[in-house]
This record gives sequence, structure tokens and C-alpha cells, in this order.
Amino acid sequence: MSTLASLPTAAPDVPGPSSMASMQQQHDTSGDQTVAPLKRTASSAFESAEDSSSRKKLKEDTSESEMAIAISEPTVDGHALADELEQELQCGCCSALVYRPVLVHPCQHFFCGSCVIQWVRNGGTNCPACRGISLSVTPSRALQTIADVLSRAAPSRARSINERMQADEIYKPGLNLRIPTPRQPSPEPNLQANNNYTHPCPHCAAGNQWGWRCSQPIADPDADPDNAWNADDGTPPGHGFCGNCENILAIQAPTSSKCDFCQVSFCGIGIPGRCVAAPLASQHPHGLSDLADLIQCGEIYDCFDHNTVEVDIMFDYLATQNFTPRHIYREPLFDLDLFMDVHAVSGGTDPDPNGPRQRICRVCATEVLLWGLREWWVQERKKGFLEEEIMKRPDCPEGTGCSRQKDQAHAKEFNHIIAITDPVAPAPSDPVAEDVQMQPPEQAEADAEVPIQVDVVFNAAINPAPPVPAALQEQQPQAGPSSQVIEEAPRIDRVTVEAFTPPPTGPAASHTVPSSQDQVNAML
Repeated sequence: MSTLASLPTAAPDVPGPSSMASMQQQHDTSGDQTVAPLKRTASSAFESAEDSSSRKKLKEDTSESEMAIAISEPTVDGHALADELEQELQCGCCSALVYRPVLVHPCQHFFCGSCVIQWVRNGGTNCPACRGISLSVTPSRALQTIADVLSRAAPSRARSINERMQADEIYKPGLNLRIPTPRQPSPEPNLQANNNYTHPCPHCAAGNQWGWRCSQPIADPDADPDNAWNADDGTPPGHGFCGNCENILAIQAPTSSKCDFCQVSFCGIGIPGRCVAAPLASQHPHGLSDLADLIQCGEIYDCFDHNTVEVDIMFDYLATQNFTPRHIYREPLFDLDLFMDVHAVSGGTDPDPNGPRQRICRVCATEVLLWGLREWWVQERKKGFLEEEIMKRPDCPEGTGCSRQKDQAHAKEFNHIIAITDPVAPAPSDPVAEDVQMQPPEQAEADAEVPIQVDVVFNAAINPAPPVPAALQEQQPQAGPSSQVIEEAPRIDRVTVEAFTPPPTGPAASHTVPSSQDQVNAML
């Protein structure tokens, strides 16, 4: 402290006035306090170096921020985006940009509306993509909007005009569709250990639950192998096979029934409602319960020669009138030729082909419907419930046998649902004239000359001459024109016989038939 006080005040290397003033003030006010250390101002070189480094850091920070912005906001490639969108909006059925997209519920897979319609028509009952259970199909507006934007941005990726026209013919925009439920699976086959033997039917066991026992029960091959019935020997007596479940049945059982058309028996036990031949009016066609089943039935299009225009018109009419396949089934007539080989098992013999038909199976009911569907539609059109533009179409010149019915434009322009008229029976022909026309010309000319002369000869030879009146018997013949005719006639007959009568052969050769003149002379 004493050392600092003894320093000279005017030293040349003393700091500036401000520093000295502060030091003096501290010395005067606080004699015993500690003096603060001296501070020197930063040199100009140091300040310039610090400024340059700050500017460098600021420049580096600016370039880094610009690079981060460039990385965070990349440029969009239009072609790549279009390719990616097209790939995402691809239909799972036709593998092209989706057109009139629809959603399948509940899996939410999307397809073209026309693709789903064709999928259902071909028998599809599940989602085409995941094969999951599907209930309904609804149009998707969101997917339609994205597909339209992509088509406008890249017209080359859009569907062609012909494809869009064909798709619009199949699926109407905004149409909701119900996918039919899968058909009931067939029962599990009853596999037995002894496959070569026929096992008893449900009515063969004593005290069975149906209260009726077969008069000729089948022995159980497991309990009585010696009396078992070998399957290679045919059907056991009094039994048959069900036309639906193909299990053994008792023909005379109260639960059994037989179709009067195909003569196939049904057990009435295996599957209720299916293993039965019901009365005609109460039977249901097999596999055709509603309009959705008709749409997916390919045989419907066979009935109309694959004329999809006429089939779609009929489907719209059925939907408007709320008609079911069972309604159509009740109207057509029955034809015995339709019901052969429609079951996996063989049918019996029809005991009375001309007898009344009272019971029918489900398969034969379907055959009845398909056989009479076209004629039913012809008669139904005459009721006048169709639109006027449909009824005003001219009939096709080629009629129902037109080979261009598959052409959409031709099918729309002309009507091919024409009633089939009965062919006109040909007029009865003269068998003699047909015989003459079928003979060769030479034979026809010869036959034209021979019968006249031969008939005269054989008529004169076989048929006896009429009796001569008594007046003529007493009168002597006189020469005159009449006698000349009588004398010349035998010569004509003899010449004719010699020219055209074959020489007699065999036992008849010894017997000579007298001529007509000889008969007259004998009577005279």
C-alpha cells in the first residue's frame, strides 16, 4: 500500500487520464481498502480480427440455413408423381388405371365398377384381392376425384374411349351392389372303413328316430360282415341314393320323395329344404333365389344367345317389377326332354310317361326356368311396361338366329326378342307323281307306254267277259264292221302280250290263260 502511494504522478508510461483519476479517487476515499487491478483496452488489431471472424461465422450460418431449406423443400418431379399415382390407383382386376372406382366392404379394396360386376357374374362371392367375405359394393368419390386429376394432368395414362364406353355399358355410375353370399357347402362325405360295402340307411336300424323301418334292412358291414351288401352289386333292394346329398335312402320311407321329371329320389333328411322333391308350385330353383343370382348365372346369357343388351333390359325390368326367379319358374311349360342327366346319381324308370307331374326337384326347377325364360320374356314384353324407345326398335331381319347379337351397336339398334311362329306344314304331295319324278327318264318313258297296253291285256285275260244276251246267241253272226272289230281285237291282244308280257316260267308255264276272244267264242 505504501509502495503505490510513493509512485510519481507524471511517469510517461502511466495509463490514460481516466485510469489515473479512478486510481486517485480510490486512494483518497479508501486508505485501507484493496485497490482494483488495472484494465487495458483491446487493441485495434484484436478488434478487427474479432469482427472478421464474426462475419465469417455469419456467412457460414447463412449458407447452412440455405442448405437446410433446400434439403427440407425438395423439388417435385411430375413424371415420377404421375407414375406413383398410377401405380397406387391401379385396379386389381384389369391392372389399369381405375375407372368408376368402387369400394368392397368391409375390406375397403377398390376396383373398377365394371370389373366387380363381371366378377360377380362369373360366380365371385368374395373380394377379388384378399378373398375375404364381402357384403356390398359402393362407389368411391374420393378415388374418382384423384383419378380425374391424374387423367387431366397426364391424358396418356387415361383409359381409352372404347374401354370407357364398354365399362359404362356394364356398370352405371353411382350404383350400389350387393355381393351374393357364398353357396352352402356340401356336407362332408361319410367315409367308412369298409368302402366296398353299403352301410345301412337311417331307416334300417330298429327303433330309429323317424319311427319307420325298412322292410329290407341293409346289414351293417362292421357288425355283420358276412351278410353285408357289396357296393359292386349295385343298389340294395328297396333303396336308392339321394339326388342331393348322395346318401343311401329307403325308397318307401315317409321322408323320401321322387321327382316326377328326372325320376331321382331324395332322402328328406340330409339337408332340409334341399333333399326333397317338393310340389310344383312350392319348389325353389336351385341356385337362383334372387336377382343377384340371375346376374351371376352364365346360363342366362346362353338363353339369349349372349345378347347382353336384351339381358340387361330384362334385368332392369325384373328389378322394377320386383320379380324373383321363382315367379318366372311358375309360368313356363314342362318338357320331359329337359330332365335327363341333371343329377350325379341315376334316376329310376318313369312308370307312367303320360301321367300327371306333381313333384319336382330343385335342379329340374332350374331347368324349367332356363328353358322357358326367353319365351316368358317374349310374352312379358307384350304387357307394355317397357320404355317406348325399347319397344320401337325394329325387328332384326335375321330374327332370333342373328349371328351379330354380340355386337353392342347392332343389339341396341334392332330387336332380337321375337316370338317363334310354328312352321307351315308342307302341302300333301301325290305319291304317284313323286314316283314318276324319282325314276330315270328312260324308265319313266317306258312306264308311260307299258301300263296302257298291259292293263288292256291283263284286264281282258283276268276279268271275264260279260254274258252275251240270249237274242244274240240265237242270231248268227254276219259279216260287217262289228265282226271286223272282233276279229282284229284278238290280234292286237296277242301282239301286245307277245311284245310286253314276259314268257311264263315255273309251274304256271303249263297253264295258258285264254284270251278274251276265246272266252267270247266259248260262250257263243
